[in-house]
Amino acid sequence: QVRLVESGGGLVQPGGSLRLSCKGTGINFSIPTMEWYRQAPEKERELVASISSGHGTTYTDSVKGRFTISRDNVRRILSLQMNNLEPEDTAVYYCHAKYRSPEGFWGQGTQVTVSS
Repeated sequence: QVRLVESGGGLVQPGGSLRLSCKGTGINFSIPTMEWYRQAPEKERELVASISSGHGTTYTDSVKGRFTISRDNVRRILSLQMNNLEPEDTAVYYCHAKYRSPEGFWGQGTQVTVSS
C-alpha cells in the first residue's frame, strides 16, 4: 500500500527555519509529481509547492524565495525547507502524491506553528 508520512513540524519563532520531510513507501518516487499543501484553521487547503518527476518546481507567491521543495527518489523522501518563517505560515502541512488517480495519496500532516 502507498503510505506517506510527514515529519519535522514544530514550534519556531518568526524568522526561524524548519525542514519538513515526507517518507514514501509502496510508491515509485520517479513517477509522480509530489506536492506540499497546508491548511490553517478555518482556511481552505492551499497548494504550497510542487515538484515534477523532472525536478521542475512551482511555488505559491507567498512562499517564493523562502521555501524550497526537493525530492530524493532513491530514499523516497520529499522535503520542504522553510526559511524566514512568518506567523501566517502556521498550518498543518500535508504531503501529496499525484499518483494513479487525480486524488492521489495524502499523508496525515505535520503541525507548523510560527509564534514568539
